[in-house]
Amino acid sequence: MIRASWKNAVGLAGVVALLAVAPQLGAQSPDLNALLREVEQAARQGGEINREREARFLRDRSKQQALLREAEAEQKQAQARIDAIRKRFEAQQQEIQALKTQLRDNVGELDQMYAGIRQTASDLRSTASESLITAQTPERLDLLDRLAERNELPEIGDLEALWVTMLEQAVEAGRSVRFDAQVVRPDGVGQTQSVVRVGPFTAMSDGEYLSLDADGRLVALPQQPSWGWARTASAFEAADSGVVPVMIDPSRGTLLKVEGERPDLLERIRQGGAVGFLILVIGFIGIVIALVQWRYLSSAGGRMRRQQADRANPKPNNPLGRLLLTFSDDAAPTDDPELVELRLSEAVLKETPRIERAQSLVKLFAAVAPLLGLLGTVTGMIATFQAITVFGTGDPKLMAGGISQALVTTVLGLVAAIPLLFLNSLLVARAKVLIQMLDEESAVMLADRMERQP
Repeated sequence: MIRASWKNAVGLAGVVALLAVAPQLGAQSPDLNALLREVEQAARQGGEINREREARFLRDRSKQQALLREAEAEQKQAQARIDAIRKRFEAQQQEIQALKTQLRDNVGELDQMYAGIRQTASDLRSTASESLITAQTPERLDLLDRLAERNELPEIGDLEALWVTMLEQAVEAGRSVRFDAQVVRPDGVGQTQSVVRVGPFTAMSDGEYLSLDADGRLVALPQQPSWGWARTASAFEAADSGVVPVMIDPSRGTLLKVEGERPDLLERIRQGGAVGFLILVIGFIGIVIALVQWRYLSSAGGRMRRQQADRANPKPNNPLGRLLLTFSDDAAPTDDPELVELRLSEAVLKETPRIERAQSLVKLFAAVAPLLGLLGTVTGMIATFQAITVFGTGDPKLMAGGISQALVTTVLGLVAAIPLLFLNSLLVARAKVLIQMLDEESAVMLADRMERQP
């Protein structure tokens, strides 16, 4: 309103200015009256416009107040709705939090169950991969792999299949069955054969023991156990029913592999090296010499006993017979008793070397064999320490050669010495018996000769 009054004042000032200059204009132009009228008319129009503006402003102000009141009412309604929504939101937030807590509890139980299923499947997968039962039912490994690696809850069908697999593992562990399966030979060629399985422990085919490789295939052991094990396997395969003894391997193949890799007698001897062969040669020669001498003493003893029963007919094939021939009436006339005794002693001494021969040599071999074993022990330990110096102690297999030589030579030395000592003792005892028999017979002959003297 102040602004409108100011505009009217400006208009009136303009009119006054025009009236002030009107005399001059009137003097200069005839149209000044018309100009005055136009100015007055413009002033009137400007006033009307201003009044109209004022009226419109007043109307707009009333309308704005109504709009303000309406907006304030809408604001109050909106605020009420906001408060209601906020309350509902807070209630829903609390409900969501409660549902989350419940979900967390339920999911925790499901997670435990899921973890238990995965752990059970993983443990059973580890057991089944090393079990000979898998060779008969290899498809169960796929189920166990799927359950062990699954990232979501399994289906009911998979859980039932897992339960059936566990029950099957327990039942088949106590059964002996025969089935056809692919068997990989040591040369890498596979062929279908009849396989006999004893629980999860042992499997055999054609008298050979089988093992399970990493792919679940039956593989014939490259080195089979000793012939006794093979004979037992063949007998068990041939049996149709009844109770039959069979070898089982609780370690699922490990003991069979160790038994197959165990060196035989020749391999053990080769581990002894040159010293081991030398010990065996000495032991063999000593035993042969002792046995030959024992045979001679046994034969001589038998002939001497027969000669004792028949002194009237002395024979030169035994020591007693030769002694009787030496002092027969024809060969030994009547002599002085002392001379006869000396001749008897000479005859006995002549037979003694034959009776006691080989004893010193056998005794020497019995003493040398353990010393050679000790020599092999020392050389084997030297080789072991050399291997340790070069390669360190990281790989025990590098030291096994020297240790084997040390132990095998010791064993060979004892094996050679012990029987030689026994044989030498037998030879000494047998020789003493024969020499004592000669001494007794010589004393008898001396007494008879002295009785016949006048």
